[in-house]
Amino acid sequence: MKTTIWGGEQIAKFKGIDTDQHNVGESWEISDVPGNESVVLAGEDKGLNLTALIEKYKGLLVGEKVYATFGKQFPLLVKFIDSKQDLSVQVHPNDELAMKRHGCRGKSEMWYVIKSVPGTRIYAGLSKQITPEQYEQFVMTETAEGHSPIMDVIASHESHQGDVFYLPAGRLHAIGAGNFVAEIQETSDITYRVYDYGRRDANGNTRELHIAQAKEAIDYHVYPEYRSTYDSTLLDAPLVHCPYFNVNRVVVHDAMDIDYRVDSFVIVICLAGEANLNGVDVHQGESVLVPACDNELHFVGNGTFLTASL
Repeated sequence: MKTTIWGGEQIAKFKGIDTDQHNVGESWEISDVPGNESVVLAGEDKGLNLTALIEKYKGLLVGEKVYATFGKQFPLLVKFIDSKQDLSVQVHPNDELAMKRHGCRGKSEMWYVIKSVPGTRIYAGLSKQITPEQYEQFVMTETAEGHSPIMDVIASHESHQGDVFYLPAGRLHAIGAGNFVAEIQETSDITYRVYDYGRRDANGNTRELHIAQAKEAIDYHVYPEYRSTYDSTLLDAPLVHCPYFNVNRVVVHDAMDIDYRVDSFVIVICLAGEANLNGVDVHQGESVLVPACDNELHFVGNGTFLTASL
């Protein structure tokens, strides 16, 4: 769990963890980001991190096509995010730009709203057409009241439990205060922060902005809808299917079997309730990596889950 300037107190409680840590903004559930790799805690592979597991099991773990494409790097990063305050307005580069600048993949992501306080906002996409030059002028301007004109051109959406937002690389976005979300993204930690409300840390310092870097990364098109729609009445509902991940919401009543028939691992994230999944007990706030060689899912229990695969 990571303490942040904008973090709250929900993550530990949601995961059933007793801790004195405060202002927890993120919990990285399944990660292969260097320095933040998930590690096996028990069993034959105890002590191995995710990179080492892929080296050992290769396509049996991640899928033959996935291994041929990504090699030792696990392609997805899963987080819980608790925004007690507004997160900064930011954007992520696409794969091409990230590879050119940083030698790594870019970052497309999605949010599933687990909880939200009435009236809270999600900021995603542009509501008005602007040019790169106008963007630069807006983010470098701030009123005496601490307001930036960039907030007047970013689309603002009231958030509700169960809302889904797909954020392809290039889309300006921010999580508003009062949201608790699950985030699924490409494995990348490249973020260009463009506006942070003039906020200062405990030492009185403002956080670094990346205004020039973001200028080339932003998608300046205006789209008619930024919230993803899905059929909430389905027990196995597709949420986002894109080139980077396929995510479904699964609601289990007593028992359920699912075979997505994909040559890929499947990540299962428990949002509520609990179930036995392929012989492993999974509780609210826990995530399981199901290997590609055994990715038929057999649930026994009651709960709501997200599944993610390639």
